[in-house]
Amino acid sequence: MKNLIFFLAGIFIFSSCTQKNQIEPVLSPNGENKILFELKDGVPHYSVTHSEKNVVHPSKLGFVFDNNDTFNEGFELLNANVSAFDETWEQVWGEKRLIRNHYNQLSVVLQEKEGEKRNLEIQFRAFDDGVAFRYLFEGDGSGDSVIIMDELTEFSLADNGEAWWIPAYRDNRYEYLYEKSKVSELDTVHTPLTIKSEGGLYLSFHEAALIDYASMTLEQTEGTTLKCNLVPWSDGDRVKTDGSFKTPWRTIQIADKPGDLITSYLSLNLNEPNKLDDLSYIRPSKYLGIWWGMHISKYTFWESEKHGASTKNSKMYIDWAKELGIDRLLIEGWNVGWTPAWYENLMHQFSFTQSTPDFDLEEVVNYGNSKGVKLIGYHETGSNLISYLDQIDDGMALYQKMGINDIKIGQVGSRLNMKEWHHGQFGVNYYRYVLEKAAEYKLAVNFHEPIKDTGERRTYPNMMSREGACGMEYNAWSDGNPPNHTLILAFTRMLSGPMDYTPGIFDLDQEQGFNGRKVHTTLAKQLAYYVTLYSPIQMLADLPDNYIGQPAYQFLADVPVDWEDTKVLNGEIGEYLTTVRKDKYSDDWFLGSMTNEKEREFEINLDFLEEGNYEAQVYADAPGITWGNNPEEVAISKQEVNAESVLTLKLAPGGGAAVRFKKL
Repeated sequence: MKNLIFFLAGIFIFSSCTQKNQIEPVLSPNGENKILFELKDGVPHYSVTHSEKNVVHPSKLGFVFDNNDTFNEGFELLNANVSAFDETWEQVWGEKRLIRNHYNQLSVVLQEKEGEKRNLEIQFRAFDDGVAFRYLFEGDGSGDSVIIMDELTEFSLADNGEAWWIPAYRDNRYEYLYEKSKVSELDTVHTPLTIKSEGGLYLSFHEAALIDYASMTLEQTEGTTLKCNLVPWSDGDRVKTDGSFKTPWRTIQIADKPGDLITSYLSLNLNEPNKLDDLSYIRPSKYLGIWWGMHISKYTFWESEKHGASTKNSKMYIDWAKELGIDRLLIEGWNVGWTPAWYENLMHQFSFTQSTPDFDLEEVVNYGNSKGVKLIGYHETGSNLISYLDQIDDGMALYQKMGINDIKIGQVGSRLNMKEWHHGQFGVNYYRYVLEKAAEYKLAVNFHEPIKDTGERRTYPNMMSREGACGMEYNAWSDGNPPNHTLILAFTRMLSGPMDYTPGIFDLDQEQGFNGRKVHTTLAKQLAYYVTLYSPIQMLADLPDNYIGQPAYQFLADVPVDWEDTKVLNGEIGEYLTTVRKDKYSDDWFLGSMTNEKEREFEINLDFLEEGNYEAQVYADAPGITWGNNPEEVAISKQEVNAESVLTLKLAPGGGAAVRFKKL
């Protein structure tokens, strides 16, 4: 489909300035979001309102470079212009096929009055679903490097709302359960940071197009003011530049309802269009894995009598995949280098081409091909990037030679090379390098222990999914994720992009594993995850034999991973969520609904359905169950419905429901 574009640029607006240091605000196309820029005693500030509600009070902008070079004061306005942009573009894959990118932009160029008289450009964009801004600095022309020691960007919030957050600067990266507190009580936190304001607005603070720059965390400095805190290098520098730089977009999603945060595509719209010519190898899919068995101690990652990644086990899993109708299989631990302490910070030396003695890669690939099952490659770096980057071409070339087009890449460890934060500039550049390298070898990527998503999947659609939160494995060897965890993830972590949460556990009361850990959901809620927690690759994470002969498995066989459209029917952060998505390749719709510890009943209006009749295939919690009491019981029923129908869903504590609406 051709992009539909309207563009108006280069209109100088000095004539509308109320004074030289303040200009008219830029409004979103619908007029609800407003950004005001002004200079206060030579210091740049911005503020944001939504439908006359204050969102961000005047907040400072600017930088501190090395040698205590403050670059946020003594400015005058050199010029400013406004422009408008409107296009509709098509995702290669995604939760919505056609996305509108519609905004009004204000670009201001500032100049220091004294000294070097350096210029700083700040671009502001106002969308109907939020606002964004970024800095552009061309340097002084000397060619000398510039080291950013601090970014002074503030978000002075209008009120002391409730925030859902995870701490920054901890060894487990983003893998923490979310806490809830007032903004004034925040730690230094990762983004996306989601806030419910006292005025009833729902806000998410994040960044887009994070390239060759440090990741932004947010620190509470005073009252309800948050400040950008750039993740440093090990030597204390925040961002190393060649003398010029362009920052990521600082984004604020703004919504009147929490579900509107989920269906905002602001981050994608702030990234560049697709750069890849060959998309033939990029395929959304469902997959099995020799994975859950390792986490519950049925198998080991390393060579042993219980080694999971043996030729024998791999062929067994391929047979299961064939029986279940799944055409992808992930095999972890097939290569030399794994030890019982592989996950510790020890700079482990993995080989990315040499198989263990009990695994024959070529034999397994050929067997999978004979059954119509392709392998997903796996590279675990252990955060020893020195070793990995020495071998990356050989490792990826091996997969390309074997006809493998998908790869999972892990970076387990508290620091990269035991030295640098995963989300500092070093890590940002490493992940982008690996992603581009994967495209050279026609590999679609699933990052674990990743840098956070900032929308780069638009530019590099081989960036399929990533971890970046407490996923399903925490239910195998810890106290587990509580029933409200995914109800928070959907409104926080998931706002940044797809997550490989690895759902689909049917054996919820494990007999194996550590102390018989429970998974804190019902089985129906596990089904709902395939709709509510978006990813273009979805794992069927349980041991495959737990799916055989299970009537509820039919939903996993039917549910797509690539969508035409997405709508949120109801939702409240940490409480409940009901999402519907339309299949990209049929007239069918799919619904997922989930709740926290509370039992709920929903009357769902089906007015999202197109004209005609549908068969609603309902997978619901059986009466009387909870996540801790008979959670595997599912009530399966069918009824004929249309767009005028109302469907009643009853969700057990910790439960959910999944529905396929099959067009008749």
